[in-house]
Amino acid sequence: MTGINQKNGKKGYQLKWLLLSVFVVIVDLVSKAWVTDSFNYGERLYMLPVFDLTLLHNTGAAFSFLANETGWQRWFFAVIAVAVSTGLLVWLTRLKRNETWLACALALVLGGALGNLHDRILLGYVVDFLLFHWDNAYFPAFNLADAAITLGAGMLIVDMIRNPDGAKTDSVKTQDKSE
Repeated sequence: MTGINQKNGKKGYQLKWLLLSVFVVIVDLVSKAWVTDSFNYGERLYMLPVFDLTLLHNTGAAFSFLANETGWQRWFFAVIAVAVSTGLLVWLTRLKRNETWLACALALVLGGALGNLHDRILLGYVVDFLLFHWDNAYFPAFNLADAAITLGAGMLIVDMIRNPDGAKTDSVKTQDKSE
């Protein structure tokens, strides 16, 4: 069945990219487990003049947005992550065979979203441990799921710049062939 889909370019071909999402989730969860087992909360390990490893818990979203709320944000962000992940999965299933760049981008975002969703639901917070800084200016700590989301989002932006018409280009090609 998969071979037929690959040859004919039918919908669902890009589901093979879910392996990348699974890889992102596994690497993210393994790295968070290692940091959680190896560090005390707030402990820092110097790695480079601009980078430390640490163990922090983020109950909010990016840049600790809403982290100081009473706990409702845990489920709010979990529901958003489920909705976004579902949307990404549907989008991924509808891609054409030649949309490899877009499939990779969506798979990275999906894997990152699922990695952080795991933490949020089971722990009530997201484990962050990568800490970049310059002198006394610190970038908010993040994790590998966040890095995958950022990389995937960047790839989506590049895709929009490279192909501003999106599906419109495909429909124009289809229309030209039928005339």
